[in-house]
Amino acid sequence: MFITFREKSIIELIVKTSGKHTVNSLSSYLDVSARTIQRDLKSVGKLLQQFDLTVERTADEGLFIEGPNDQVYRLIQNLITTSPADETAEERKLKLLLILLHEGPFFKKQMLANNLGVSTATLTVYLEDLISWLGKFSVELSRTRGVGVEVVGRETDKRHALGSYVLSFFYEEMVESLYFLQQGKKQQQKILGYFLPGYMIVVDGLVDQKINKEQTKLADRDYIGLVVYCCLTVQRTENGFPIELEEQPEYGTEREHQLMDAVCRELSKQLSIPLTAEDIYFLSVILKGSKVQAADTGYYDSVLLGRLIKNLIRDVSAQLHVDLVDDFSLYQGLLAHMGPSIFRLNQKLESFNPLTDEIKRKYPVLFMAVKQSLESEFEDLDFPAGEIAYVVLHFGSALLMNEERVRIDAVVICPTGIGTSKMLASRIQKELPEINSVEILSINEFQTAHFQDYDLVISTIRLPVTEVDYIMVSPLLSDQDIGYIENYLQKNVEKITSKKRYLDLENSDRSVTANKKPNIQNVLREIKEVQVSMDTLLTNFKVINTQLATDHWQVLREVMEQAEKEALITDIDAAMHELKEREKKGGLGIPDTNMALFHCRDDSIRGLLFQVVHLDTALVVRGMDGKEMRIKNLLLMLAPTLLTAREQEILSLISTSLIESERSMMIYTSANEKVIRQKLEELFLDYLQNKLIKE
Repeated sequence: MFITFREKSIIELIVKTSGKHTVNSLSSYLDVSARTIQRDLKSVGKLLQQFDLTVERTADEGLFIEGPNDQVYRLIQNLITTSPADETAEERKLKLLLILLHEGPFFKKQMLANNLGVSTATLTVYLEDLISWLGKFSVELSRTRGVGVEVVGRETDKRHALGSYVLSFFYEEMVESLYFLQQGKKQQQKILGYFLPGYMIVVDGLVDQKINKEQTKLADRDYIGLVVYCCLTVQRTENGFPIELEEQPEYGTEREHQLMDAVCRELSKQLSIPLTAEDIYFLSVILKGSKVQAADTGYYDSVLLGRLIKNLIRDVSAQLHVDLVDDFSLYQGLLAHMGPSIFRLNQKLESFNPLTDEIKRKYPVLFMAVKQSLESEFEDLDFPAGEIAYVVLHFGSALLMNEERVRIDAVVICPTGIGTSKMLASRIQKELPEINSVEILSINEFQTAHFQDYDLVISTIRLPVTEVDYIMVSPLLSDQDIGYIENYLQKNVEKITSKKRYLDLENSDRSVTANKKPNIQNVLREIKEVQVSMDTLLTNFKVINTQLATDHWQVLREVMEQAEKEALITDIDAAMHELKEREKKGGLGIPDTNMALFHCRDDSIRGLLFQVVHLDTALVVRGMDGKEMRIKNLLLMLAPTLLTAREQEILSLISTSLIESERSMMIYTSANEKVIRQKLEELFLDYLQNKLIKE
């Protein structure tokens, strides 16, 4: 079957979103004119005739494929196994990137153009795009007259650049290829012209066996990402591109390093390719930045991050005038997501989110609110749009939204109200799609306008008023002007939503009520779970005063020995092992306090336990920021491996309260059992009154 890339894309999009795509949306998605789409649809129609199928339109001009389901299935199977007759720009740029990274130091532009089958002018455009892409990873693409083109940078950065490019633009192709390999279908050609199928199937088997089945199950995109980076590492090493020796491991990846060491040892054995310690560390960093599938695998007691996420939820809620502060599933989901996300940002790992543009279109106000809150709470981090969009999805899910209902209305004031003002208004709506309407007023109309009816006032001249908050821009709307407007909207989300309902609360409440009719048995079960959990924690709670201690592990063992006598633990060694493994993943000392929270989950633990050990002499432990610190209060939190959502919520309640205020920190470090117990009782009572009963 002869088919072009665009024709194949059109068919795939129509099949996936039956009735949703129109000619205009396809032209926007594929970045071509509507006339081009109309022309391609004629070719698509002829192709579909081979399968007794046709392209039809809904009343709203939505495109769908009409015909027997078995023929649609046959069409899909044919599409999967058919390569387009032409190459996309991304495919050519990938080919160019592979040549530059693998085939020598310098290349003449004419030779590169000939290899790609494009003109030197097109090659120049491709090189400009690659310069921009490689720059994100501190890799330089230099062009020297008379010498040629060269890629300069560290090997780790080159691997990140290539791996991220593959995952950003060819993720679906990698998924399809891996699926066919898993089904036993042999593939002779290199995948994407680079990855060896034999290596990929070995890597997939080992990652699945050593990490996915024995450890935490990775999210699909991160699983594919790890497979891609493993294959890339094997092939780069085999081709003589080793990672420089100065790469030094950082604290916090010990557990991931153990896992990747096991994978790499087996890879070296099966493929006869020796992988270095630097290769193992490189892959352990990738694994550390990977997300897991289940939110409840996140640490319910990540104290510092937990506090920041609580503040994030509180800030977004305030901006939108909706209450999400007590939504534990939102908190839990963000806790599981933000840890790997922050690690990726610190390591400068690119994370591509294919839904970013769609999320910004559907939730523009929420996107601005989340962006503002992230910048406020995580001042030392620069969140790209893709990462912000992932966080927006968590909030969107919590708000049960399909699309936002709030409108942003702007007014443009021009000296005459015609000509350039209309051009400016249309440019504003094109560059800032979050603005729903733009009205134009002349200076004469401005005198009698009711500015409280608008969310944004834009003027091309200085206005003779002080009570109106406005932005002055150029009639041609420069990029700087767009930045000013975006910044204003982001800073004033709370003001915008205060005048309008962010959600259709009546309908929203009705839908929630309809979807969540509680089953009395489930309600009674949850009440019992909460009652038993709180009762167990209060019963087992105590403050232990220890004198002349020299080793915190010895102190912990003594506390556990007492717990074993009280039948709270069945295997001290197993619990101690889990505590030590947990410390390897990140320090347990809480910075800017004299407390450390030692916590773990294990099958040997019979019930929830929270106890405080007060030391008369300070001991040194590693803090959550990786630095050594002195502590005088050792907090022990133990739980069984299997926890219900309510049990996790109650433990999270305690851990996030440790540093919620100066008063809380004073209470937990007071060594006064009565005062700390009162604090726990207050927490539990507030939870019962304001969370459980309301639900």
